[in-house]
Amino acid sequence: MPVTADVESGGPDVAETVRAVLAAGAVGINIEDGGGAVELHRDRVAAAREAGGRDLFVNARIDVYLFGIGDPEGRAAETISRAGVYAEAGADGIFVPGVTDLDLLRTLMAEIPLPVNVLTGPRAPTVDEFAAVGVRRVSVGTGLAQAAYAAADRAARELLATGTYRSLEDALSYGELQKLLD
Repeated sequence: MPVTADVESGGPDVAETVRAVLAAGAVGINIEDGGGAVELHRDRVAAAREAGGRDLFVNARIDVYLFGIGDPEGRAAETISRAGVYAEAGADGIFVPGVTDLDLLRTLMAEIPLPVNVLTGPRAPTVDEFAAVGVRRVSVGTGLAQAAYAAADRAARELLATGTYRSLEDALSYGELQKLLD
């Protein structure tokens, strides 16, 4: 199964990070701009592209919406501008976490020259709804881990408070879990 690694900003040496990711067997990376200087991220994307060659899928994450950067009215234009710069630097895709509004996504899709992916969660549109506006990849990010930790928290609180285990009723059996891991 193809694996994409989240390399955050790429570390102090993006090329070294990319070589390590490729050596581990990944075929792609998400590299985030953190909403910082466009030129810095452009250079990171270019370094990733150069180090990874065409075998590496470089997904440039734009954090304008995720971090609420700038005037809300200017975020779409800023995201589109950054996407163009990162595309020129060698990105293969654009990741816009923090955007789940379908009308806004239609606007972004019309202007961004690369496949776009989003970060989803509770109350977000469905995969089919995202696909209908042109989104090419839907990520749950840390959502699955957060849901698992919430289940563990509920079970521990129930056990400590009442000595019961009802919150474990929907758990996978040991055999089911082993089958999934095989």
